[in-house]
Amino acid sequence: MISTGLSSVFSGCSDAAGIAGNIFAFVLFLSPIPTFRRIIKSQSTEQFSGLPYVYAFLNCLICLWYGLPIISPGIILVATVNSIGAVFQLIYISIFIWYADNSRKLKMSGLLVAVVAAFGVIAFVSMAFFESHARQIFVGYLSVFSLISMFASPLCVINLVIKTRSVEYMPFYLSLATFVMSLSFFAYGMLKFDPFIYVPNGIGTILGICQLVLYSYYSSKYGEDSSEPLLAPYA
Repeated sequence: MISTGLSSVFSGCSDAAGIAGNIFAFVLFLSPIPTFRRIIKSQSTEQFSGLPYVYAFLNCLICLWYGLPIISPGIILVATVNSIGAVFQLIYISIFIWYADNSRKLKMSGLLVAVVAAFGVIAFVSMAFFESHARQIFVGYLSVFSLISMFASPLCVINLVIKTRSVEYMPFYLSLATFVMSLSFFAYGMLKFDPFIYVPNGIGTILGICQLVLYSYYSSKYGEDSSEPLLAPYA
């Protein structure tokens, strides 16, 4: 009875953490909307880069694959959040391609095809050459590598804040949502005893704390005035 009760508590807590992670991830998926509103209004991609959205799309596909029951039973909330993320990234990429000039349109279209092909290869190899447990480990390592690579972006922003002594390129609510999402999935991974979830999100939590500390320090010491559009070169 006691073990059954503890199991129910663990299950309830992990589900709550996973749902919270999904909610805050949804906030992050909405964050590029001002950038794309500007692109649509000007009918030009200006100096924005589409690469972050292509890479985020691949990351979502890999993590979605890892979260599916055929790969990792019992962590469906990882699949749900990344399926939503994949849809958002595909929409952003489509808008970018539509309004890009011909050379960038061709480049972005080629990258999109390459990402879909790469994911197809990953899915085929994992199903054709690995048994159940080995398949989970193989895809799990790929998802960890992909997620940790994604954290290079916050590191660039942190470096920029320190160099410029300005928080204009590190919006507070975006940093807060990133921190809470990473913390939620870190807890979810711990409660599911899944290192492929809690290790990368633990790193994300630490980086989120660093961003919030830097924001607090530089905004109080130097203020929040900005002379440049918030999202311009770093969207």
